[in-house]
Amino acid sequence: MTSEGRRFKRAAGVNILGNAVKIVVEGAVGLTFGSVALVADAAHSVADLVASLVVFLWGGSAYTAPDETHPHGHQRIEPLTALFVGSVIVLLGGNLLYESATALLVGPDVVFDVLLLGALAFSIADMYLLYRYTMRVNADLGSTALDALVADSLNDIYTSIAAVVGVFGVLLGVPVLDAIAGGLVSLLVIHEGIRIARENVGYLVGAAPPEEDAERIRRVLRSTPAVEGVHDLRVFYDGTDIEVEVHVEVDGEMTLREAHDLETELITRLRDDPEVGDVHVHLDPSGLGEWKDASEGLLE
Repeated sequence: MTSEGRRFKRAAGVNILGNAVKIVVEGAVGLTFGSVALVADAAHSVADLVASLVVFLWGGSAYTAPDETHPHGHQRIEPLTALFVGSVIVLLGGNLLYESATALLVGPDVVFDVLLLGALAFSIADMYLLYRYTMRVNADLGSTALDALVADSLNDIYTSIAAVVGVFGVLLGVPVLDAIAGGLVSLLVIHEGIRIARENVGYLVGAAPPEEDAERIRRVLRSTPAVEGVHDLRVFYDGTDIEVEVHVEVDGEMTLREAHDLETELITRLRDDPEVGDVHVHLDPSGLGEWKDASEGLLE
């Protein structure tokens, strides 16, 4: 495995440990004193723990070199992993919302204790450290799976703050706030899961990246003196990488060797972009005007 793959696995492993510790602390305190908000927050971390395990086991495959069974590499494994993470989060969020609604209807049975606030303070600190660490590691890796874990950690901070409001409600003699806080936590969990899932579906189905990415590629092609025009540019996701297919118009009198060298130069320059994976360049003699989108795609 590459050094990037080892860093990825280490970051995922730290997330597993951080979430496991939070579950034990919050779960034990929440169950002891009957806090729906703490139990919901701990249960949310169960989803995070599952997500971290999946990322640890599957996500590192994205850093495995292409082989006979995957000639284009393993890039799509990473968004598939992140999609699974998002789906698990949505399902658990729905379950938490049901538990919170039940507590509102039946009436909460929670007793205030300072340990409730202590457990939440520990949880917030734990998730903040996890958030900063994973974000720092991913600054160089640019992994969507680690992005999902970063979002999970930040989301955990918000949900723990909501749980703090619920616990203060118990302290002030308004225990229903604990169940309401659990419901708000659940809605935040569902929203974040849907966001992660939607983003990674685009990677898996080969959606087009933002227009600025395509424009950046056009600028690279146009900046090469031997290029007289560009048409039929197709830019789409292959996993988290951007794949490029393009027809480039050049002098029809160019020798085969010159054409070969130019094609190599264009491919190399485009692949220097860290977001670009495979590049397919087709050279055409300029001036024929036979292409269906030549009037739109031809760049002077």
